[in-house]
Amino acid sequence: MMPSQEKIHFLSIFILTIIIPACNEPIPEEKTENRSKKLADTSGMVWIPGGEFIRGAQVPGEYRREYPPHRVQVAGFFMDSTEVTNAQFAAFAKATEYTTIAEREIDWEEMRKQLPPGIPKPADSLLAPGSLVFDPPATPVSLDNHHQWWKWKTGVNWQHPTGEESNIQDLMNHPVVHIAYEDAQAYCNWRGGTLPTEAEWEYAAKGGLKDARFSWGDEDPIENPNLANIWQGTFPNENKALDGYAGTAPVASFPPNGYGLYDMAGNVWEWCSDLFAENHYHELAGLKICYNPAGPKKSFDSREPYAGNKRVIKGGSYLCHVSYCENYRPTAREATSEDSGMPHLGIRCVIKMDVDTAN
Repeated sequence: MMPSQEKIHFLSIFILTIIIPACNEPIPEEKTENRSKKLADTSGMVWIPGGEFIRGAQVPGEYRREYPPHRVQVAGFFMDSTEVTNAQFAAFAKATEYTTIAEREIDWEEMRKQLPPGIPKPADSLLAPGSLVFDPPATPVSLDNHHQWWKWKTGVNWQHPTGEESNIQDLMNHPVVHIAYEDAQAYCNWRGGTLPTEAEWEYAAKGGLKDARFSWGDEDPIENPNLANIWQGTFPNENKALDGYAGTAPVASFPPNGYGLYDMAGNVWEWCSDLFAENHYHELAGLKICYNPAGPKKSFDSREPYAGNKRVIKGGSYLCHVSYCENYRPTAREATSEDSGMPHLGIRCVIKMDVDTAN
């Protein structure tokens, strides 16, 4: 990180509004394994038993937003064993006649609220519905400017992942992508569930392991490409696809973690319900333990201070490479604007049972 960004980071600690940590009351002991499944359809899900864990990075060398580590307790919940597929989202869209954000007309007045002051209105042709696509350069480039490989393209959405000429006919068992936060919420609500909190997601991703760096243990996926769908080669211009996939892979193409969850590392990023505030972990560090944390009350990312609300995304994707984005670790956390859909961002739902009514 450049020195000027360091100054912005430390200054932000002082200018951020003080946020009361969203930690609830202690979780009572309960026989979570006996919870009933009758309140919602949990087919395709696995039960994640509640428990305590250390959230955040415990070893030096990870991204600063992963520190400091702190103790968290979560209640048990059901979680999708795989990322939501195109087939599953198609069933939802058909049943509800839902239109995703990437398919809707763009409201410039709403969009400009998320941009630095003074940005002129783009041509109307550029304000047509669409989404971001990955456009790799032909040769190696400096990694300090992501605009070199991302571009906006009209006509892109979950049904047309690379443009109007594309379709998902042969991708029905791949994770659905180009899904914004509102879209992800709507799908999970239709299922009778929610998006996972950041704490729930990280706890589940660890698969019952306490000190492992990855969801499967400590073996490096760069050395063993059969562990996860990530970038192998030189980012962003050469992907050798040693794991078999240059883009998304069908769900469950790689081994599950200890809880039976697939693709908790790589393939596509996954939305969480928490707002993203880069210093939120510092606010929790003084607590003995945090029960079912639900995230900060206000979003802030010094890298894009005008971006509006951002939500936490977890898990990394097929575009993650150790040289630029080693985010295929349970403790890794990133931020994405709520209205953003991308070709490497998808959904995984959870269902939380009420103990009193489920027994």
